[in-house]
Amino acid sequence: MIDPEKIEQGVRLILEGIGEDALRPGLKETPRRIAELYQDLFRGLDATLSRPLSLIEGEEFDEMIALAGVPFHSMCEHHFLPFFGKAHIAYIPKEGRMTGLSDLGRMLDLYARRPQIQERLTSQLADRIVETLTPQGVMVVLEAEHLCLSMRGIKKPGVPVVTSAVRGIFRKNAKTRQEFLSLIRLDGPDR
Repeated sequence: MIDPEKIEQGVRLILEGIGEDALRPGLKETPRRIAELYQDLFRGLDATLSRPLSLIEGEEFDEMIALAGVPFHSMCEHHFLPFFGKAHIAYIPKEGRMTGLSDLGRMLDLYARRPQIQERLTSQLADRIVETLTPQGVMVVLEAEHLCLSMRGIKKPGVPVVTSAVRGIFRKNAKTRQEFLSLIRLDGPDR
């Protein structure tokens, strides 16, 4: 459970640690504001929000279902700086086991709103779909800019980090994988 008082105390210590006066007018409310911000940014840690993907009954669809370009943001657990970008999620149902499209977006939001690394987030999304829907295959691709690369480290803004998680038929069948990549336009020269 998120403890706003501890966050406020920590922010005051950081302000003091960088040589600022935590009580000056411009900073006096900053610890409270950051505590409120963190409650929102990390709401994915609240176990009561986790719910399984809902199943749509009575369908026999067995073609690719894809969401392309779903915006997301998360907080890198290494430097507590944001990373943000787009998620592309596809699965091929088996035996009519499908979920609502908005459920996929909510699942992305739930996992992204935790201290995170992009590689884990990508795998968590794919694994959750496999566990819940047992589809023929799943592929998740995340493209994100990391402020830890843009603001520190190599200091190269605008460089996307691309990760993928490939399960089932997407791993075994290059044509299926290529179909998804062409749908999200990650395979062409004009990308």
